Amino acid sequence: MLTPPFINKYLAMSMIALFGLTVLVSSCGNNQSDLYVNRFNENDVESEVSDFDVTLNELRPFPPGTELKILQWKHFVPQYDIWFDEFAVEWGEQNGVDVTVDHFQFDEFENPLEEQLANNGSYTLIEGLFPPSAWIEDLHDLTDLNQEAIALLGDQKETCRASSYLPTIDSYYAFCHGYAPSPGNYLIEEWASAGYPNGPEEWQHLIDGGQQIADLTGKPVGLGISPEIDSEVVIRAIIWSFGGAIQDQNENVVLNTPETVEAIKYIDSLFHNSMSDSVLNWKPSSNNEGLINGNLSFIQNSLSAYRTLQKADAPRSENVGFSQPLSGPAGALAPAHVWMIYVVPKYVEPTELQAAKAFMLHLAANYGQAVFNSELYNFPAWPDVSPQLIDKDGWLNQDPFGEQVTDKLSVLDDSEGKYVNFGYPGVANPAISQIYDEKVISNMVARVVTGEMTAEESVEIADQRAREIFEIWREKGLVGGTE
Repeated sequence: MLTPPFINKYLAMSMIALFGLTVLVSSCGNNQSDLYVNRFNENDVESEVSDFDVTLNELRPFPPGTELKILQWKHFVPQYDIWFDEFAVEWGEQNGVDVTVDHFQFDEFENPLEEQLANNGSYTLIEGLFPPSAWIEDLHDLTDLNQEAIALLGDQKETCRASSYLPTIDSYYAFCHGYAPSPGNYLIEEWASAGYPNGPEEWQHLIDGGQQIADLTGKPVGLGISPEIDSEVVIRAIIWSFGGAIQDQNENVVLNTPETVEAIKYIDSLFHNSMSDSVLNWKPSSNNEGLINGNLSFIQNSLSAYRTLQKADAPRSENVGFSQPLSGPAGALAPAHVWMIYVVPKYVEPTELQAAKAFMLHLAANYGQAVFNSELYNFPAWPDVSPQLIDKDGWLNQDPFGEQVTDKLSVLDDSEGKYVNFGYPGVANPAISQIYDEKVISNMVARVVTGEMTAEESVEIADQRAREIFEIWREKGLVGGTE
């Protein structure tokens, strides 16, 4: 149990208050363009308020001079940053904490944690978009916080738990408060003309229909093969759908298999038939820009490109549809597009650490506001805090944003756990985190599509490096397995 000045779960549960989402309506409404409206009025939102929205006025004030300095990515949906900054500062005012929030551009600065640790940084809370377990030795343990959140808020989504928890030491190194699904985004008219009225549903469709669309319209498929997060996400999805994986559920490396080789051969064929060379130089915003400009027939991404297009050209946004993860010979799974993961570096002193924990729980308990103000980009790590998202008549079935009432977002419903962690079927352990940081997987594919190596040769090299990395962390007792 966490001690004051943190939060007593029994006190918090007794102080549940029906408030909270009404404020997000007023904070959202004034920032929407004429083409982009919030369709939920105050009464609609208040009537659906989550039982977990709480005020934290019952918390004891922190000692004078307590600071909470937050560094996090600049959200792809601008309204979220407007809401979050006000939300964080207001919490600080209520609890005697001086809160500041700074944002970094993800395209330019993928891992601020590494830089902060190298320079004995000054930030209390640092948010990343992929599991930072490779830096676990320099992070405060957050097991007590996560246990408190589970006791108060219910079960956590497995994709978030597996992105912040290490079973080998039975502890949490991070606090994953949300994630973004990574559905397919496709141009409805183009795919219907190619014979796919519901859009592509299988990976093979991206070759068959994608090539046809590219030949007729000049709009290729846009899946990255570059050392960046979007490419790493989609390549893992393809590998899993062919039956391959980096590790098994017991944290043994299993990358070099016929299934992985076939997946890489598929990507090679897709690249040469339905894509352009530009995907070799992809950055996180590239697929967004391509869909917004109408230059790509299909991308795998979150809602950010669609939301931007709604504001820029509402009629043209109606031509964007969404698909569930595409299927291959072994099924259909995808990583989340990103995970919203907070860590606290060990250089943070005890008082600030407790303030950080209190704020993170406050955010998680009020995550219905985060979901709404992200315009449904952020999904909650604790689903019970935002029932409005997936209810029968909820936000995914009646999108509250845009000119047209639409249920096209209903395919994002993740109640069946389609969006898994980077280390599936294991967890995102430090070896998986380092493999991501070194971009072992995207480089494995790039060597094949550029003709440098065969699929068999490149997979063997990647497997060898993965085994070396796993052994480093296994010797530290932070990765399981028996190799």
